[in-house]
Amino acid sequence: MFGRAHLLSTAGHLHRSLLLVILAVLSGLLALPAPAAEGPSGLPLPRFASTRSTPINVRIGPGTRYGVAWVYVKAGTPVEIVQEFDTWRKIRDADGSEGWIHQNLLSGKRAGVVALPLGEEQTVLFANRSADSGVRAYLGPGYRVDIAKCDGAWCEVSASYTPSNGGHASISGYLPQTDLWGVYANEAFD
Repeated sequence: MFGRAHLLSTAGHLHRSLLLVILAVLSGLLALPAPAAEGPSGLPLPRFASTRSTPINVRIGPGTRYGVAWVYVKAGTPVEIVQEFDTWRKIRDADGSEGWIHQNLLSGKRAGVVALPLGEEQTVLFANRSADSGVRAYLGPGYRVDIAKCDGAWCEVSASYTPSNGGHASISGYLPQTDLWGVYANEAFD
């Protein structure tokens, strides 16, 4: 009898242990981040891109039979692709406006605009990935930059400008990732 009670106790302990292992595995699976949705192109949604050329008609629906809502007049404008339909991409811009653009008018090249909390007038373009590094420039809200890469905290960017003597010039440096619209929080890419 003593041996039988001991055997049942051991079997119960095994069942409880097995149940705990199964629960631990299931809990781990639930804690994994949800995969990004994929559009018909097989690319993740949402994702950031930029305009390829100009002018670009942004339409109210996915096709040329739909009216033009507005026109982009500058190449390299950052947009967020939020939906796909055949060869058309529904985009959202930094102002939150949405419309449809043909896929051939978009580029995977990353660009962004300085987006600051209300009340802040500028951000610092640093020489390195540190607030202790030298200041390269001060950029105000809406300033467009080309994004080379981000590490989840800092983005290496270049900003174009027109010098006082005319012409075209650019300056490169690092911006805190939180000061940019055109990258996701903690997103890293090269």
